Amino acid sequence: MLEQHNISGTQDTESSENKNENAIKTLEKARVYHEKYLLRNNNSDLENAVNYYIQAIKQNPKIPETYYRLASLMFENGQISLDSAIEQCKVAVDIDPQNTNAHLYTGYFLKLARDFDEAEKEFKNAIKINPINSARPRLILATMLYEKINKVKPSFIDFIRMVYYACSGCLTVLWDAASLKMLYKNVSDDAKVFIYKTYGGFLEKIKNSSLAVATYDAAAESTGRDEYFYNRIGDICIKEHAPEIALDAYKKVLESNPYDRTALVKLATLIQTHFPDNFNDAIDCYNKLLEIEPDNDKVYYELGHLYLQKNENLPAVNAFCMALEKDEENPFYHNSMAFALVQLEQYDDAIEHYQKAININPDPYWTSIVCQALGSVYSEIKNNPEAAIVLYQTAAVLNPDSEESQLAIGDTYFSQEDYDNAIKAYCDAIKINPENAKAYCKCGMALWEKDYTEEAIVAYHKAIALNPEYAIAYNNLGVIYLDDLGNTNEALELFEKAIEINKSYTLAYFNLGRSYALIGENTKAAKNFQRAMDLNILTGELDEEDILYRLHKLFEV
Repeated sequence: MLEQHNISGTQDTESSENKNENAIKTLEKARVYHEKYLLRNNNSDLENAVNYYIQAIKQNPKIPETYYRLASLMFENGQISLDSAIEQCKVAVDIDPQNTNAHLYTGYFLKLARDFDEAEKEFKNAIKINPINSARPRLILATMLYEKINKVKPSFIDFIRMVYYACSGCLTVLWDAASLKMLYKNVSDDAKVFIYKTYGGFLEKIKNSSLAVATYDAAAESTGRDEYFYNRIGDICIKEHAPEIALDAYKKVLESNPYDRTALVKLATLIQTHFPDNFNDAIDCYNKLLEIEPDNDKVYYELGHLYLQKNENLPAVNAFCMALEKDEENPFYHNSMAFALVQLEQYDDAIEHYQKAININPDPYWTSIVCQALGSVYSEIKNNPEAAIVLYQTAAVLNPDSEESQLAIGDTYFSQEDYDNAIKAYCDAIKINPENAKAYCKCGMALWEKDYTEEAIVAYHKAIALNPEYAIAYNNLGVIYLDDLGNTNEALELFEKAIEINKSYTLAYFNLGRSYALIGENTKAAKNFQRAMDLNILTGELDEEDILYRLHKLFEV
């Protein structure tokens, strides 16, 4: 039994030694990533260092270094509070009261907490334990005394002490190995970064973009400064119209630091400009921006438009609502909110927001467009043509060069069968832009309704001359030749031309069928009537009974 007990004790000792060895190895890995993070400020280095420190504590909870180093990283990453960081450092002091760095870190966090007296005690303990290598506690104590002098009533004694610790700190730094090591690494790393920056900048100036990108790519790999160098690669590739490479570069920046504000803004803008179907990626960027800047109304505004593009109207309304909470007097936010509400068929609320946008009136041109949008709601939704006309006329006053406003006025009068005012509005649109084929076509329709046949023909021919691919103009002109002038051959050519331009033009097939029926080409007429009926299932433009009646009549005995 005694022999077995000895064997067991030996195994426990070996197991403990293995744990200590593993903890030391893990701690060394943590130190390496910690130093890399201090030099490169790379988020992945920070995460690796934190993870290794936690593993080291689990393997051996009696190593003081793991506590104060972990506290500094987690506090900097926002994962623990200042009080928690102080408690972690005090644990390190309790484990080893003679550990200089444990006192140093404890003093540093007490300094941040404005507990200057306790912080000073810790710094003095660090100096007392190792007076030769005490440059860091002396210099930090000097800065704390300087801060204390500025915060409270100045004391001559504190001033003398500050000068003493500052001078002695500068002197002792010459043989403080830890400080010199970090200084050397900082200088060498900064020198390497400077060389890459200078060479890359030179290549950019001489317009050698491909070599500049290759240089920055190598620099990111060599120095670990992903955020700067991949940002430069992205910026160059945007200028050189290589959005795919820029997209990859900005994503690498965010792999290094997921909350790099500049990269998030650039990536979101790039996606919206060159990859408009990648809604989710852009939305992710803006959501991360909101974590950084929760009060940024412009981010909510952009999010709202992305949700609209995804046809997710309720989240869009919520986003615009948040934007308006931050800036109630922004007309663009009210306009976008109104549009989103229209998609949700909340028309009264939409009208209210459109009116607010119009009343603020940041720019006559922009406001005229909003007036047209509100006019459309009154015309098409609220069935209030009078209000719609007033808004369209307001838009025309705000922007006298707006042919669209005149066309909207004309369309509203046309729907009310007020053809005289419709013709006048269409003519006003033509005066603004004599090259507007749509205005001539609409005017031709109104003229035809007034039985001004010759004038309507002239208008349609003008529309076709301006736009030889205008299928509607061909169809409408064909109707005049067929029904008013009885010129079936001319009508046939016009309908066929309309169908040639638009293979799915239901009304043109129907009119072509009517034309063939009049000249006795019943088979061709039936074929076109059948085609019109097939398309009408989708378009719903015509009365199906009317088409069937004409089809049956073709073959009556």
